[in-house]
Amino acid sequence: MNYVSAENLSKSYGVKVLFKNITFHVNEGDKIAIVAKNGSGKSTLLKILMGKEIADSGDVVINKDIQVVLFDQEIDFDPKLSVDEFMMTLDSAPILALKKYHHALTSENPDDMETALAEMEIHKAWDLENEMEQILSQLKITDLSAKMGTLSGGQIKRIALAKLLTETRAEHRHTLLIMDEPTNHLDVEMVEWLENYLSKAKITLLLVTHDRYFLDAVCDKIWEMEDGNLYLHNGSYATYLENKMIREDNLNSTIDKAQNLYRKELEWMRRQPKARTTKSKSRQDDFYETEKVAKTDTRKQALELDFEMKRLGNKILELRNINKSFGNKVLFKDFSYQFQRGEKVGIVGKNGAGKSTLLNIIQGFEPKDSGEIETGETIKFGYFAQKGLQYKENERVIDFIKEIGENFPLANGKTISASQFLRLFLFDDQTQYSPISKLSGGEKRRLHLMYILYQNPNFLIFDEPTNDLDLPTLTVLENFLQNFQGSLIIVSHDRYFMDRIVDHVLAFEGEGKIKEFVGNFSEYRESQKSEDRSQKVEKTEAVNKKSENISTPLSVTSQQPTTSNQQPKKKLSFKEQHELETIEKEMPKLEEQRSKILEQLNNEADYDKISKLSAELETLSEKLEKFEMRWLELQD
Repeated sequence: MNYVSAENLSKSYGVKVLFKNITFHVNEGDKIAIVAKNGSGKSTLLKILMGKEIADSGDVVINKDIQVVLFDQEIDFDPKLSVDEFMMTLDSAPILALKKYHHALTSENPDDMETALAEMEIHKAWDLENEMEQILSQLKITDLSAKMGTLSGGQIKRIALAKLLTETRAEHRHTLLIMDEPTNHLDVEMVEWLENYLSKAKITLLLVTHDRYFLDAVCDKIWEMEDGNLYLHNGSYATYLENKMIREDNLNSTIDKAQNLYRKELEWMRRQPKARTTKSKSRQDDFYETEKVAKTDTRKQALELDFEMKRLGNKILELRNINKSFGNKVLFKDFSYQFQRGEKVGIVGKNGAGKSTLLNIIQGFEPKDSGEIETGETIKFGYFAQKGLQYKENERVIDFIKEIGENFPLANGKTISASQFLRLFLFDDQTQYSPISKLSGGEKRRLHLMYILYQNPNFLIFDEPTNDLDLPTLTVLENFLQNFQGSLIIVSHDRYFMDRIVDHVLAFEGEGKIKEFVGNFSEYRESQKSEDRSQKVEKTEAVNKKSENISTPLSVTSQQPTTSNQQPKKKLSFKEQHELETIEKEMPKLEEQRSKILEQLNNEADYDKISKLSAELETLSEKLEKFEMRWLELQD
């Protein structure tokens, strides 16, 4: 089934062409990632598909039988609503049926319940509430009574994501889900859960993300937007890079031929008399086309800067017995670490664990409770924080960088100009002379990053540098950092980025504990998962013993004597009775599934299969444990 068709779509802002005569189709089941440099028109294209902007030319046809749902960076909400109320503002038939059912539970009119039950059946809404609660739980949203206006930006983003995922499950219509950077503000465990959720869900997806592991796990097609064109690739991110390299090699070959022809034709043009025949006019027209190709600039300058960094002394940075708490919450306790010359350290942990606080303490922006910090005399920090770029009104990009200096020093004694340095970070000449206020959000992040690097620090501290950066910029940054001779601390949830850069990991594991791990991020995660699997096996054995002590529900009930001191049991509501019957049907099925997985684990030698089965076992055991506890509550 075709969802969206676009033919010869074009969009410009003034003289800047975002895309020209692009054609594409989205079919049911497609999972597509859009890759482009910031400012290339990704967001504009999504807005056109949502009907929020109009193309300059071309046609977009959206199937009348589908709905288009957008998960955007900007989230609208009423701050007075609770989380639960915000979730229930969904305008879908199953949600409306669920709201009507909740109302009927407290209504004295028996007709309300009859109508509500009929609508619950029609719209298949019985499992929706549980589905919503599970999604919220996975995204670490537990206080449903909290007011939206009291929450952090990251929490609001996660609640909006939960609402969107609930909506796609609630609506039984065909849905095109458009997601713009969904992994921002999610910790690694949440990203992995969302990755697994979207990869298995039967949905049609159009995705903008900088997370390359996420992209590979979820999407099977890539749309590349570059120089006003749209290139379509089937397969992984690696396949896209290979296709892109082949295309650029072919283009360079075409340009070389055009340049040879251009030189010959230029001589002919210079010899031509002013009076032109039809034949010469045709040749001149061809000449201008050849000139256009010959002068195409395909230079993608490799970032290999051996720059003249201020010398690092013997003492870099040493932390001794650092403590920090906020009230009863301990962020780190007696933490000590000595940074080495050229060491690249990645800091990971859940949101709110204290990662950014440690960065601020290291630089003296925030006081520690106790402990000592010794910083080498030659250390010059370069700090890329999450806060936005500060600039003067109407200040141009080139002038902003030149405030630091006209030139950037290289180790060989030479220099490159501010303009050349900007070009290395994908700012073309036209953009360099544009006001900063006209840049996209991602372009401002890129300029902020450049501003830090241009100051030539020898100890870089990056707090979530990859948020809102496009993939081309991330590749440039990664190349830069791999060649960086100074020391580096990175706080990031981008697994691919961390794997390419870091050689040590400091993991904030909660309750003041920080674990040191030698290796990259994926190696740390494998180590962590191995430990988790051991703990889960112990937990599963405990759950098995517990479930053995619980007899069949009905027999337990029948064997319990009633004494005169016992309070009469409260009668179950219709909803609770339905829930109890469902649990009693599902528990034996879950027990059977768990037994099969345990049997497979005992006979399996393949590591990947063991990992997959262990994850399934964990999910199943948690669900079974919830059912058992809920069954006991309903029985009581």
